[in-house]
Amino acid sequence: MRHLHDPIQCIIPPHMLRALAEQKDKRLRDIAFRTLTASAHVRGRREALGRFPLATPAGTERRSIYDAQHGTDLPGRLVRSEGGPPSSDPAVNEAYDGLGATYDLYHDIFDRNSIDDRGMELVASVHYDQDFDNAFFDGQQMVFGDGDGIIFVGFTKAIDVIGHELTHGVTQFTSNLKYQDQPGALNESFSDVFGSLVKQYHNRQDAKSADWLIGAGILAPGVHGVALRSMKAPGTAYDDPKLGGKDPQPGHMSDYVDTVDDNGGVHLNSGIPNHAFFLVADQLGGNAWEDPGHIWYETLLRLWPTAQFRDCANTAYHVAGDLFGTGSTQQQAVRTAWSEVGIEVALRDGLRRPKHRRPHGKAESNGDGFKKQLERLSQELARTIEAIP
Repeated sequence: MRHLHDPIQCIIPPHMLRALAEQKDKRLRDIAFRTLTASAHVRGRREALGRFPLATPAGTERRSIYDAQHGTDLPGRLVRSEGGPPSSDPAVNEAYDGLGATYDLYHDIFDRNSIDDRGMELVASVHYDQDFDNAFFDGQQMVFGDGDGIIFVGFTKAIDVIGHELTHGVTQFTSNLKYQDQPGALNESFSDVFGSLVKQYHNRQDAKSADWLIGAGILAPGVHGVALRSMKAPGTAYDDPKLGGKDPQPGHMSDYVDTVDDNGGVHLNSGIPNHAFFLVADQLGGNAWEDPGHIWYETLLRLWPTAQFRDCANTAYHVAGDLFGTGSTQQQAVRTAWSEVGIEVALRDGLRRPKHRRPHGKAESNGDGFKKQLERLSQELARTIEAIP
C-alpha cells in the first residue's frame, strides 16, 4: 500500500471547494476542508513515474480497479481486473468502463498505446476517503471520491471526467505543459477536449448532437446547474450559491481572469481554448474526434511546457495546414475559431519551436504550485471556518 502524496490535477477546482467551505452547513464545511486538506498535504510521489512496467504490445488493454474502502491507502483491494466479470458495485464497473472508453479513443483514433504510448496499465481506485469531493490522476493511477451526496455524487458517473483526468497523463508524456497560468489552462483544456471526445466517441455522437458539457451527472439533485463546465457556452454550466454563484469561466480573451488563485486560474481560463475547439468542431460538423480531434492531438504533441494560448493557436493552424493542406477548410476553421475567442493566428510559419521531445520516462512535476496553493488555501479556510459560528 502507499499513501497518496501528490494529487496533481483535480477535476473540482479550488474555487468550488472554497465556496463549500464557506457554507453555513457545518457538514459541508467539514467535507470541503477535509477534501482540501487531503489534497494539500502532498509530499511528492512523481518519482514513481520513472518506474512504469515494461511496454506491452499495442492494442493490449490492461485495467485494474481497486476499492480504497473509504480510506486513503492506495491502491486498496483489487476488485476487478482486465477481462474479469462485472462487479456488484456500480462504481467499480463505471471506473472500468471509463478507463476502457479512454483507452479506445486513444488507440482507435490516434493509434496511441495507452496514455504513455508504451502500454501503461490503467489503474483506478474507487471509494477514496470519506465524502471525498474530487477525482484525479496522481501520475500513476486514477482516484475517485464518492462525493458528499449533497453537492456532488460519485465521480465515476461521468465518463468525460475519467477521460479528462487520464488525458493529464497523456499531456505529461507529450508536451508536459506546465501547470501554471496559460500553459496550465492549456493543460486543463486539452483534458476537457479529449474528455469530451472520449464521451462522444463512446456514445457515437457527432458534434451537433454532443452536449459539450464536462462533468454532467456528478452534481447532486437540487444543485442549480448541469455540469462543471460548458465548452459550447463557457460560464453557463451552473449558477448556485453553494458553488460560489455563477460559473465564472470565460470564453473570450477580453474576459481573461488574471489571478494568483488556482495556479493562475487554470480551471477558469481553460474556457477560452475549450471554446475554440468547440467552434472548430461546430464549423466542420461530423464527428469531432475526426478532423478537429486529429488537429488538436497533433498540436498537443508539438507544444512545449511553457506554450501560451497564442502558441497553441499558431501551432493548431499550421498543424491543420500540414494535415489537410494550406488554405483548406479545416485550416480556415481553426483560424476563424481562435479569432472568435480573441486570438489571431500567425499566418506565416514563424513559430518558436523548442527542440521537440516526447518524454517516456520521468516527467517534470506540474504539481508543486498546486501543492503550495492548496496549502495556503487550507490555512485560509481554517481561519474562515473558525470564524463561522
